[in-house]
Amino acid sequence: MQTIAAVLRTTGAARPYADSRPLSLETVTLDPPGRDEVLVAVRAAGLCHSDLSVINGDRPRPLPMALGHEAAGVVEALGEGVTDLTVGDHVVMVFMPSCGHCDPCAGGRPALCEPGAAANGKGELLAGGRRLHDVAGALNHHLGCSAFAAHAVVSRRSLVKVDRDLPFEHAALFGCAVLTGVGAVVNTARVRAGQSVVVVGLGGVGLSSVLGALAAGASPVIAVDLSEDKLALARSLGPVRTVNAGDADAVEQVRALTGGGAEFVFEMAGSVRALEAAWRMTRRGGTTVTAGLPPPEAALAVNVVQLVAEERTLKGSYIGTCVPSRDIPRYVALFRQGRLPVDRLLSGTIGLEGINAAFDDLADGRTVRTVITF
Repeated sequence: MQTIAAVLRTTGAARPYADSRPLSLETVTLDPPGRDEVLVAVRAAGLCHSDLSVINGDRPRPLPMALGHEAAGVVEALGEGVTDLTVGDHVVMVFMPSCGHCDPCAGGRPALCEPGAAANGKGELLAGGRRLHDVAGALNHHLGCSAFAAHAVVSRRSLVKVDRDLPFEHAALFGCAVLTGVGAVVNTARVRAGQSVVVVGLGGVGLSSVLGALAAGASPVIAVDLSEDKLALARSLGPVRTVNAGDADAVEQVRALTGGGAEFVFEMAGSVRALEAAWRMTRRGGTTVTAGLPPPEAALAVNVVQLVAEERTLKGSYIGTCVPSRDIPRYVALFRQGRLPVDRLLSGTIGLEGINAAFDDLADGRTVRTVITF
């Protein structure tokens, strides 16, 4: 079939993207779903910094590529072997498919699926190969989804079924921002009620971490960012204290508010400088968690004596250490109960034609989550 997709052919385009237009809207050919694959009519897709990092070249990916990895839609067709979904089901896409058989999957850690990571790195689907084509040949898939498109063929293992009355623009956020941010708090760090939490970087993932910390009963919860608008949004979500990261004494302010440093500090800005600050905001015996993805060459210097003598922990968190089929329904239930107000992260909706200008807004920190609706 023919569909419309936002295709990236080169990285490092000059800003503003509204003028250079790194993403071109193209009519492409989409193969029918193969075995264990599903054709999805995309209804909503969120713009994430992980997409932006491909556009600006910070995260190298095979090109040309149809971008987009945070989305929700409707099942339109089923490939051979898919028996647990039906046409018309509503689904959320997950950007790490899990094979269910490798050592991490067998150990209950599908976010670290080895075949899934290999397929994503090559721009292929989990079963191998590509289902998108133009007149010149195959187009690469972005993290098994390529969701900035009217339709997508994805692995069944990239989908989680959700209730049909969940608005698509909200459902899409659960596939990346919520799964990663909330999961970092409740799965990776296992924050308990009454423990102190700091979140550095208030994009969609960081603000989701704030929501996760509040839902877990953490106290105090402190949000750190350069944007006063985002700090105000964080305060509006609940009993959250804020510190502007641009203040010369930002680290000292956090340490004063937490009596010497927080038990858990989450770095969600994707910057080594932010991670260094997060480390300094963490108390003796505390844990620093990062889900940020800076350029691959970025490195962090850690004082080993401090690591040992203070029994400090530095942890990475990918997709919130999630089990998507378990966690997405749980987080949706919390959303429905009013305990996880994910809808507050939505900055607005646009049509696909506005995608390049919307990435300018994201790069400049003017938005949290803009969602393309179809």
